[in-house]
Amino acid sequence: MLRALLIGFSIIAAAPAVAQVEPFPPAFHTQEIATNGTTIHVRIGGHGPAVVLLHGYGETGDMWAPLAADLMRDHTVIVPDLRGLGLSARATGGYDKKTQGYDVSGVLDALKIGKVDLVTHDIGNMVGYSFLEENPGRVTRLVLMDAPIPGIGPWEEILKSPLLWHFRFGGPDMERLVAGRERIYLDRFWNEFSATPAHFTEASRQHYAALYAMPGAMHAGFSQFAAFDQDVIDDRAFLAKNGRLGLPVLAIGGDKSFGPTMAVVAGAAFTNVQGLVVADSGHWLMEEQPAASVAAIRAFLDKPI
Repeated sequence: MLRALLIGFSIIAAAPAVAQVEPFPPAFHTQEIATNGTTIHVRIGGHGPAVVLLHGYGETGDMWAPLAADLMRDHTVIVPDLRGLGLSARATGGYDKKTQGYDVSGVLDALKIGKVDLVTHDIGNMVGYSFLEENPGRVTRLVLMDAPIPGIGPWEEILKSPLLWHFRFGGPDMERLVAGRERIYLDRFWNEFSATPAHFTEASRQHYAALYAMPGAMHAGFSQFAAFDQDVIDDRAFLAKNGRLGLPVLAIGGDKSFGPTMAVVAGAAFTNVQGLVVADSGHWLMEEQPAASVAAIRAFLDKPI
């Protein structure tokens, strides 16, 4: 047991040094926030109106460094690692997105932050949607990036894609298959979901593979997908209760990934949707086309309401 704990600690200590991914600006600080039965690792920096950035699977909040560096000039930027992922605690449960929406609320409450803009990618879209539906007056603007929302719009058609077999891949046997092979498993996502796989750099691959190889991280990742059936129930209940919401929404898709389908997904839940397709990009917009992605998000957040 002691040896396992020491190994786990050594991986945690080494993880930030593995990579040469773009770091957050030095003005950012990190904070461990206990909330909703777990502890969330959060990066915080800048001054001004608050914006929350939520990452997806195969990455952590580290993906947002280029956007955070831009937004911190005139925003307070809050970047959590999702429950169980990155440097957040390995919660034993609560991977349904409704519960994780309350994680976000708890982080903001601890920081004494009220209204926010919200920028999300992949699983972050799903957590962000739950947070928004739980707090419909707390979000001013929303950016959704290249992933569906369970139970909303064309969800059932999206599930038919053979590329999404990983939605049902999980459980103890699958964890055993992947143990020690985390890089191989994750390379599949970074390669197949990219327009140009080389744009997801080797440094980024090493960085995230080390984080997902930490004890319990792959279990937490599989749990994010295993909760989808419950997420469908919860999201459809949200939509039935609150209807389509009217806040401004920017729906961004990579042209080699979700593309214009992102606007269709968003239009099923919101009435004020602007669609944008980023050229020469797959799913990994912040890695494949960071300049175009940052510029689009910045322009949207700067637009008066």
